[in-house]
Amino acid sequence: MFMRFIEDLDTILQRDPAARSRFEVLTCYPGLHVLWLHRLAHSFWRTDMGLFRWFARMLAMFGRAATGIEIHPGARFGRRVFIDHGLGVVIGETAEVGDDCTIYQGVTLGGTSLVKGSKRHPTLESGVVVGAGAKVLGPFTVGRGAKIGSNAVVVKAVPAGVTVVGIPARVVTEDQADSLSRQKEGDAFVAYGVLTGAEDPLDVMLHQMRDELARQKEEIAALQKALAQAKSGS
Repeated sequence: MFMRFIEDLDTILQRDPAARSRFEVLTCYPGLHVLWLHRLAHSFWRTDMGLFRWFARMLAMFGRAATGIEIHPGARFGRRVFIDHGLGVVIGETAEVGDDCTIYQGVTLGGTSLVKGSKRHPTLESGVVVGAGAKVLGPFTVGRGAKIGSNAVVVKAVPAGVTVVGIPARVVTEDQADSLSRQKEGDAFVAYGVLTGAEDPLDVMLHQMRDELARQKEEIAALQKALAQAKSGS
């Protein structure tokens, strides 16, 4: 257990350049505190006894009040998970977060079903980065090493190794095979799920259409001018 605590501290030191020491991380990172509290709450939740489950919910409420991060005690977390800043994060009961995932402020791992006892929330496989304000809604899987851009709204499964952005989220125009290859080779951590040059493909298409329309207008204006000159010359 002690080694797990040290692992958590070192994970934050590796992923946050603002972190300067284990002591600073230990005392000043609410994302760390709420995860430790969640582990305790989850242990009570797994007993499946009414009083213990009530106590687990109370621990979760205390964690929310203390950190601004709401995690249902039923949610499952892997190792080396980092909730950075964390304010406004909401993680639902059947959510699963794999090893080495990073979640930024304002993220929601939410459910869209009202069926009790069913899988209602997303599963993040290992190494997923969820950018600030992103909403991941539904009982699907976000594949290993995927990156979700800030403020994206994800409503369907995300393949491993890709980056998605936009509302609704779409895969950016990046070669998926190359992305997966780089992930296997241990690419550098990508903060906020943002890759340099990664753009929403729909946004790119709209800008291309706008530029094409502008070009066509110029051509039409030139043709009209030439036609007017031809008429005046005759």
